Amino acid sequence: MRQLDNRILRQYKMKKLAIISVLALSGMLVTSCGSDPTDPGRDYMPDMKYSRAYETYADHSNLTAKGVNYNNRPVAGTVSRGEEMPYHLPNDSAGYAQSAGVVDPLPKLNEVEMGEAERMYLINCAICHGTKLDGNGPLYKGGAGPYAAKPATLVGDAKIEALTEGTLYHVMTYGKNLMGSYASQLNRKQRWMVAQYIKSKQTGAKGDAPAGGSDSTSAATPATAAAQ
Repeated sequence: MRQLDNRILRQYKMKKLAIISVLALSGMLVTSCGSDPTDPGRDYMPDMKYSRAYETYADHSNLTAKGVNYNNRPVAGTVSRGEEMPYHLPNDSAGYAQSAGVVDPLPKLNEVEMGEAERMYLINCAICHGTKLDGNGPLYKGGAGPYAAKPATLVGDAKIEALTEGTLYHVMTYGKNLMGSYASQLNRKQRWMVAQYIKSKQTGAKGDAPAGGSDSTSAATPATAAAQ
């Protein structure tokens, strides 16, 4: 009789435990679901559910509030779509040295294009470097102008003539010493065109020089006088 009572008591306890478990599980389900059917409930792995990979044209205004490091600047070395003739050398001594190896992306200018390059040079550069590229522009005037320091002699100075088109482009982009940047006055293509024009004048001056010494019957140009 006692064994039967113990068996009934055990069965009652198991049923009671089962009922309590079901009720607890039901309560958890109801609590997790909530009243809003669109609420997914608690996220146990939010870093896996919510990716930090954002689309290009997504709203990036609230990334900082979410703890995402975002400075709205392009990745170094990348080129934006439609960007023409990218140039990423920095404005420092290393960039200046590396510019000597940069190849001009433009093909050789034809006669019409060279005339346009000369026009841009006369507008932007001749005021300092002179129409003859001898460094004797209106701002210098042989020392009588407002600038006491003579601008660089682009034709006739062996040191300047040794510079490559890439370095000339670099200087026009960032400026050097007293010369400021001309990136706002000349776009990338125009700067390369002016660099070609300068190199063509340097090459032409060497080709026009008489072989076997100077000719005493010819008058010396300012460029050759500066080189002597």
